[in-house]
Amino acid sequence: MTRNTIRLVVVLGTVSIIGIIIIQWYWVQKAFDIKEKQFNQTINISLRKVAERMAKFNNNTLPNEDPVAQISSDYYIVNFNDVIDANILEHYLKQEFIYHNMDIDFEYAIYDCTSDKMVYGDYINLSSDPNKEPEPTTNLPKYEEFIYYFGVNFPTKSTYLVSKMGIWIFFSLILLFAIIFFGYALFVILQQKRLSEVQKDFINNMTHEFKTPISTIAISADVISDPEIVHQPEKLKNYAGIIKDENNRLKNQVEKVLQMAILGKDELRLKKEQIKLHPLLKQVISSQELSLKKKNGRVEYDLMPGDPEILADPFHLTNIIYNLLDNAIKYTPVDPLITITTRATRQGIQLIIGDNGPGIKKEHHKKIFDKFFRISTGNIHNVKGFGLGLHYVKKMAKAHKWTIALDSKEEEGSQFMITIPL
Repeated sequence: MTRNTIRLVVVLGTVSIIGIIIIQWYWVQKAFDIKEKQFNQTINISLRKVAERMAKFNNNTLPNEDPVAQISSDYYIVNFNDVIDANILEHYLKQEFIYHNMDIDFEYAIYDCTSDKMVYGDYINLSSDPNKEPEPTTNLPKYEEFIYYFGVNFPTKSTYLVSKMGIWIFFSLILLFAIIFFGYALFVILQQKRLSEVQKDFINNMTHEFKTPISTIAISADVISDPEIVHQPEKLKNYAGIIKDENNRLKNQVEKVLQMAILGKDELRLKKEQIKLHPLLKQVISSQELSLKKKNGRVEYDLMPGDPEILADPFHLTNIIYNLLDNAIKYTPVDPLITITTRATRQGIQLIIGDNGPGIKKEHHKKIFDKFFRISTGNIHNVKGFGLGLHYVKKMAKAHKWTIALDSKEEEGSQFMITIPL
């Protein structure tokens, strides 16, 4: 699957998901509006019936116009031409709401013209949860156009309407689950595509890295197998040195691949022991003397007093230092200056390996420890490698419960700082 195809799938998938969400939201909103309209109609009928029954009880007549007025989405006023008995009102309200299957909490208040206030009645719990704690409003607003009236408020109206939309909520949850699954599947596809590309690049790079020294060794072996070469000791020595160098190069590359094989195991068992840090540093650096001399490089030390001991796996600690040194030398074009610093901090001992190379852009800092990651240099491949060294360093530091940080700016070199708790 090509990159353009993947991009098209992502775009079409995103548009489809957004479209589905918009359509579903539209129909849920429409369903809610219908439920609200039905609710308002039922409440109007119920309250009109309550007013008629109370008028009949008082031997009175209602106004000619509709006595019920909806003041807000959850508050209703009922006009009445006579004094209102709170007990009778509450009884009729309960009866009518139960008759119309309106199992919703409500509260009522009656207007008192002598005090010009709404006298609060009570909070009535008709919901299916009898243990629910009421949350009364107690301060229901007045309505200036009527003299004798009562008000009914439904504080849980929105919750009630949502509870009546069970089938819509159920299908919305199914849709949400389907969208999440689709998004996750799309994410997995993209991850697999990226992994496939990375692995392909790795295999191509590894093939090139192995093919070059093997070819060089084969040519050198053909030369030194010539019987006449024994009469040219300098040439023999030169080709023997080439074979040795290319063999070491192959050995280092195989070592990096084996390091990744170790990291791929589910359980990584470290064989920790007390190690004197400074002698180990100098030992690893001495193994890189040849590489430094070829580039006219040097090492400067700034070591803390004494000879600190740390608890670590000597094999993996050696590889950590080697990988950091190898990168510092490889990526510094000319005259590499490697700085080795150890110092005591509150967190423990800090080991800093720095260089005067080209530095690393800020945008690459988070990815620099990723597996197979290499900073793109276009079509120029003057620095060989698999993009495995720093990933190994990060994993081994984490396995030891150490922390590693990068301090680098473009054209100002890099410093890798490992903090080793004591």
